[in-house]
Amino acid sequence: MADKRKELLANKVNDFKINGKTTLSDFVSQCVSSGGFTSSKIAVAHSILEKIVKEKNTTFLSFPADIISTGTRGVIIDMIKKGIVDVIITTTGTIDHDIARSFSNYFCGSFEYDDIKLKDMGINRLGSVFVPDESYGSLIEEFMMKQLDILYKEKKTWAPSEILARIGKNMDHQDSILSAAAEKGIPIFIPGIPDGSVGSQFWSFYETHRDFNLDILMDQHLISDIVFTSDKAGAIMIGGGISKHHTIWWNQFRGGLDYAIYITTAQEYDGSLSGAKLEEAISWKKVKPDAEFVNVYGDATVLLPIIVADFL
Repeated sequence: MADKRKELLANKVNDFKINGKTTLSDFVSQCVSSGGFTSSKIAVAHSILEKIVKEKNTTFLSFPADIISTGTRGVIIDMIKKGIVDVIITTTGTIDHDIARSFSNYFCGSFEYDDIKLKDMGINRLGSVFVPDESYGSLIEEFMMKQLDILYKEKKTWAPSEILARIGKNMDHQDSILSAAAEKGIPIFIPGIPDGSVGSQFWSFYETHRDFNLDILMDQHLISDIVFTSDKAGAIMIGGGISKHHTIWWNQFRGGLDYAIYITTAQEYDGSLSGAKLEEAISWKKVKPDAEFVNVYGDATVLLPIIVADFL
């Protein structure tokens, strides 16, 4: 008992020493001995990410679409360009926002603004981001229809990840998730592909081209090849929902993830997958019992840049 007590009291809490010359790297290094609460988890996430980057493993990045409407999109793009991730699992809205912001602008807004007035002015609110009508619906529709016309002439059946790679290549846009992933050969898997504006364009195109087909099971085959040939696997998961679940679901077939970083604002009391801590995933064999993992609670638009900055 005495030895255990000594072990538990080995690392004292140190005060932050911050001034105008403190770098982000310096700040993260001080988080290690800050004691709490989220700051210490930032340090753990940084340490795990360092191993993910340095060791040979397959790294999954999962995230919901909402953060792509914000400046965090730039962090995701840089993570792709730097080769930090090998596989992306997300939702269709990510493609919506990536296309829209590649050819138009979103604007800094407010959570509090009157939504009835915004509707009358042709402005959509996504949290504290304002999305003008002209930056979204018709822009995405026109872009997707042109792309689908081109690809349909080549062949009638496509895996969703395959068609997203071709669209990214055709876009050839420096600041785009689709283009960056296509250039790096990183597949983007979207298990809920019919959702969102882009999903609606697939449906709309199908209504007039009944022999057009998205082979969603081919994507399952492609991701299975990745999972079953990975000696080690790590995951950086932002938010929950289908993106997170698809990541941990597939990794259960290889015995679970070896490394995992989960950034979320959800709580587990309601039993949701988004709120489920990584500890719960161990019972489902989706995270290995001896895996290095951490749940970091807070806004990913703040936490993700802090955690990954050293590696960009």
